[in-house]
Amino acid sequence: SQMPHGRMPLPSFWKMVEDTLQQSGTQLRTFCQAFEMVTPSPVTQPLNPAEERKVLSLVSKHGPDKLYQVTSNIRGSKDLDLTLQRGQIVALLQSVDTKGNRNRWLVDAGGPRGFVPAGKLQPY
Repeated sequence: SQMPHGRMPLPSFWKMVEDTLQQSGTQLRTFCQAFEMVTPSPVTQPLNPAEERKVLSLVSKHGPDKLYQVTSNIRGSKDLDLTLQRGQIVALLQSVDTKGNRNRWLVDAGGPRGFVPAGKLQPY
């Protein structure tokens, strides 16, 4: 039981292989694009209108390059710590706390200001 292309000249065989691979590559690319459209990236979540207004006011106050998104829920434990939900947008005020600790950043959460762990923020 030989494959139908068993007696095919080698150049034709490689051409067929190449065409098949190109076609698969195109299908894969199309699939990836469709998949990206359907699934939002893990952290960036769509904002509700109230949150969107807050973001716009943070941008006008601090500029777009100061905005960060919270990557996981933050429970403030110390005084001046903020408790924030994953996906919230904040503006960076200082990348250091009052004691010089660079792992706690002072942020404006669109009203309340306080400290959050730097490791739970990503540039927005």
